[in-house]
Amino acid sequence: METEYVELIQLQLLLKEEMEEIFPDRVWVKAEISSLQAKANGHCYMELCQSREGEGIVAKARAVVWRGRWQILSRCFKEAAGSELKAGLTVLLRVQVSYSELYGFTLVVDDLDAAFTVGEAELQRRRTIEKLTRDGMIDRQKALEPNALPYRLAVVSARDAAGFGDFCRHLEQNEYGFAFSVNLFEAAMQGDGAPESISQALQEIEAEGGYDAVLIIRGGGSALDLACFDDYALCFAIAACPVPVYTAIGHDRDRHVADMVAYDSVKTPTALADRFIDELAAEDELISSYSTRLRLAFSNRISRMESGLDMLYARIRNADPRNVLSRGYSLVTDSRGVVLKSAAGVKPGDVVGVRFADGVLNCRVLPSD
Repeated sequence: METEYVELIQLQLLLKEEMEEIFPDRVWVKAEISSLQAKANGHCYMELCQSREGEGIVAKARAVVWRGRWQILSRCFKEAAGSELKAGLTVLLRVQVSYSELYGFTLVVDDLDAAFTVGEAELQRRRTIEKLTRDGMIDRQKALEPNALPYRLAVVSARDAAGFGDFCRHLEQNEYGFAFSVNLFEAAMQGDGAPESISQALQEIEAEGGYDAVLIIRGGGSALDLACFDDYALCFAIAACPVPVYTAIGHDRDRHVADMVAYDSVKTPTALADRFIDELAAEDELISSYSTRLRLAFSNRISRMESGLDMLYARIRNADPRNVLSRGYSLVTDSRGVVLKSAAGVKPGDVVGVRFADGVLNCRVLPSD
């Protein structure tokens, strides 16, 4: 018995006909961009996917944006979201379902909703905050006791980042001449790999030990470029760090979750440098005030001692017999020079000395009548 079959082209045509019948019009599709390649010919090719928690990737599809639409859509997306359209973003695309006998199933993109992508990032941010709150990690860093003299600083940044360079120059050129020890732990500061890279740097810092503070420096970027700082795993690692963590991500408007869980945050790397300079300046001023107070206390103590000595000297001077004699008194001594305090015991014929202020008279005692 001969097996029934259809030609491949017939099968493909049937599939194409069915798909075109099911999807005669364009549809909006939510998906994540797993890869994106803008070709030299102006067309853009993507691979879209969908993941589910606990299951991983559950669907994949190819998509294409033809040159004319890609130029418009990529420019509009950057203006609205502040970032390039790239892999890792969740997007809302308007597509036409297409099926080719040669290339199979493809989604032809002709529009996208940039506001949806930005909204998805904000939704993820809120989920991260809620989960960290449930885990008791939001305020964990705030309970740490910072070193009053932060000298050894561990910096997490990209080596060639402008923000890191600004921070180092500002710190080194401080007007007080304070010296700091700065050790860089390099990490990716944007993109899908940033959370894991920064978390790894935090682990290395903890393992090395001996640091007074950990500084995460980024130096600015678009909202989507900085979305990695809302990642739950990264924020958990910051919150769990045993050393106070300071962030200077460089954004002017939004406060990321990493800023919330850190011990403290400032807007720019130079502002972070100013913070540490100011802390040392305040401590230096406090020490100087102690020195001034000690000098004043010592000076007052010396003055009081000198006053006491002056009073004692005056009393001694006033009690000096020579001063008493100068007021008209005299001092009588026996032949041995012992002061006579009364006439008893002195016999006629004894020789006594009578001392005046200006000299001594040797006298013989006469009998009394």
